[in-house]
Amino acid sequence: VELVFGGVATAARAAALGLALAALVTLALVVLVLRGAFAAPRDAWLVLLNLPAALIGALAALLLFSLPLTLGAAVGLITVFGISARNAILLLSHYERLADGGELTPALAEQGARDRFVPIIMTALVAALGLLPLALGLGRAGHEIEAPLAIVVLGGLATSTLLSLVLLPALAARTASGRTSPTAAN
Repeated sequence: VELVFGGVATAARAAALGLALAALVTLALVVLVLRGAFAAPRDAWLVLLNLPAALIGALAALLLFSLPLTLGAAVGLITVFGISARNAILLLSHYERLADGGELTPALAEQGARDRFVPIIMTALVAALGLLPLALGLGRAGHEIEAPLAIVVLGGLATSTLLSLVLLPALAARTASGRTSPTAAN
């Protein structure tokens, strides 16, 4: 007797495998681009530090609503990773401009966080307000993909935004010794 899975189970497994492979390739490309975009390689790693924070919030939201990690939720993870990375890039590139060839001090890190507070909060708030109706559709027919996606993004946004505004400035200032901006090399 041979057991063969077909239909929805096979399609879901193939889609999950394809998504995982695409995510790994994308992550490798993102690391390469970030390493080239910042003067200090450690800035690329600080951007990537937001990804586990977003993942923790996203998974906590799934647990809170007793939802499995579906394909829709996985797409939500990719979305929240992008928003999270964008917020960190905004902040760290602003730090490079503020330091202007010098070292990033704790005072400059605090000023940069204050300067970027409104853009980062607005990004998170607009995304949250746009996704809230989808998240509220949980359990309604036709929302099987959209609701988990929205819940994952909302949970990930909460933790990654907090990290971007509280922990990232402190880590950037702490790891800044020897940091130079591209203008200092010229």
